[in-house]
Amino acid sequence: MRLSARVAAGAVVPVLLLAGCSPEKAGTASPAPSSPASSGASSNPDVPKVATPLDAAKYETKPCDIVPASTLASLRFTDPGTVQQKDDGIGAAGPSCGWKIHGEGVSMLVIVATGNRDRGVGGLAGLYGAHDRGELPFLEPAPEVEGYPAIYIDLRDRRASGHCSMSVGVADDLAIAVDSGGYQGQQDSCAAAQQVAAAIITTLKGA
Repeated sequence: MRLSARVAAGAVVPVLLLAGCSPEKAGTASPAPSSPASSGASSNPDVPKVATPLDAAKYETKPCDIVPASTLASLRFTDPGTVQQKDDGIGAAGPSCGWKIHGEGVSMLVIVATGNRDRGVGGLAGLYGAHDRGELPFLEPAPEVEGYPAIYIDLRDRRASGHCSMSVGVADDLAIAVDSGGYQGQQDSCAAAQQVAAAIITTLKGA
């Protein structure tokens, strides 16, 4: 089951509650399954592995700090980010921070997807599993981010309309989603998302 939520920046994010939710109420987690087959995590051999896992625990309570202020400023995000912790919305995927440029409809959202990990559907394997089940129909490999595997994933490919959704695997069971919206097209939306993703990896390497 997927869960959509409208973030403060105004972008609709299709991600990120991937599986393990109750059919009675979206966002209500079932007990975590015990095996990849039952959890919905993909056993697809094409799922890239993370050779050197990174620890994002430091940023679970302060997700806005995972992106350096200098990176945000270079993309013209000067207002403080909006934090969303665990709830039945996008927080079900994990803690997030969203930024926007007032008056332009440009947004950036980062999700540290610990919620998916805790349900047994974390990492890129969980996203491939959602794709395999048709929950997130669009999936395409993205360029590695500072040596870490990444994918573009969404309900549909919206890059040409200026909305780029990507996820970077920082451990085999943990991905960080970066979602940019309100840009002019694929090149600038994904360039912005990739710049933020690279800054996140640099931050985690230095943590």
